[in-house]
Amino acid sequence: MKRQRYFYRVLINTLAFFLAAQLLPIEAATPFHFLGAGIVLSLINLLIRPVLIILTIPLNILTLGVFTIVINTWMIMLTSGFLPGFYIRGFGTAFIVSIIVSLANWAFKKILSSNSD
Repeated sequence: MKRQRYFYRVLINTLAFFLAAQLLPIEAATPFHFLGAGIVLSLINLLIRPVLIILTIPLNILTLGVFTIVINTWMIMLTSGFLPGFYIRGFGTAFIVSIIVSLANWAFKKILSSNSD
């Protein structure tokens, strides 16, 4: 089940990047770069994001969790930096993309939880 959930997360991230590219200045050399970005973001969220969340606990408590969106933005910018041929212009664009990706993942979790009941 975990492998299947990871596959779905990659798919959701890929679709969220593709949707964001229709609205924002995101450059992808080929459509496969959206898939690559979905894979890279999923790996970054699996390996790096938990460490950053733990390191920024005091800041997250101080901001009542709002700082998490900044961490998500950093993960999007890191994805853009790791993947040649995929480029997100600036922090503001990455911030909006992180909101789109977060909403897509939130909706996916809600759908999964309603199906498991």
